[in-house]
Formats: sequence, C-alpha cells, structure tokens
Amino acid sequence: MYQIDWITYVMIILASYRLTHLIVFDKITEFIRRPFLRKEKQVDEDGHTRTKNVPTSKFGYLVNCYWCAGIWSAVIIAICYIYIPTVAWPFIFILSIAGAQAIIETFVGIGTKVTKWFSEHE
Repeated sequence: MYQIDWITYVMIILASYRLTHLIVFDKITEFIRRPFLRKEKQVDEDGHTRTKNVPTSKFGYLVNCYWCAGIWSAVIIAICYIYIPTVAWPFIFILSIAGAQAIIETFVGIGTKVTKWFSEHE
C-alpha cells in the first residue's frame, strides 16, 4: 500500500476539487466544453423559458457533470502523484492553493451576503 502523510492527502483533495471546478464550471475552459454541448430551451410549468447546456456525447456528459469529472480528476491526480511525482507535485501544489482559496472565498461571499441581508432587515 502506498503511504502518504495527511497534509499531502489534503492537498491532493484540494487539487482534485479545483481541477474539477476548472473543467466543469470555469469560463476559461468553456472552449473545451463547447463542442460537446448544445443549448436547449426548456419551458417550466410557470411558462418561464431557460436555456440549458445538454451533452451531445458521453464526453460532453463528463465535462458537464461535477461528480463525473470529479472522479476522473481524482484518478488522474492520484496516478500522476504515484507514478510521476516530480512532474505532478507543482500542479498539485498550485491547484491545492487555488482550491483552498476558492473554498475560503465561497464562505466569505456567503458571510457578506448574510451580513448584507441582516443589515437590510433591521
């Protein structure tokens, strides 16, 4: 069994989180997703129309599904860390910092919205 310390494990988790978010949500990687998705208009029961990205293939589903991309991101990062750690480590390091920053920013953003809501409803 391969042994890793807890901080490395946390960094790999954060790197996988950030890589997954980069693939599925970020604007900068939209050009990768675009060929595998088509826009489809949907009307809800209230008559509101919204546009949804629908996968055109299994790969399109992969790059549009957070859970699917997350599994493959974790597999890729883990395999790279085990077999080519000197190449993988700089990417893991950078992605883990970005992942932790994204999580912190999410909490700060929620805290800011809650504070604003309370100040408006006093």
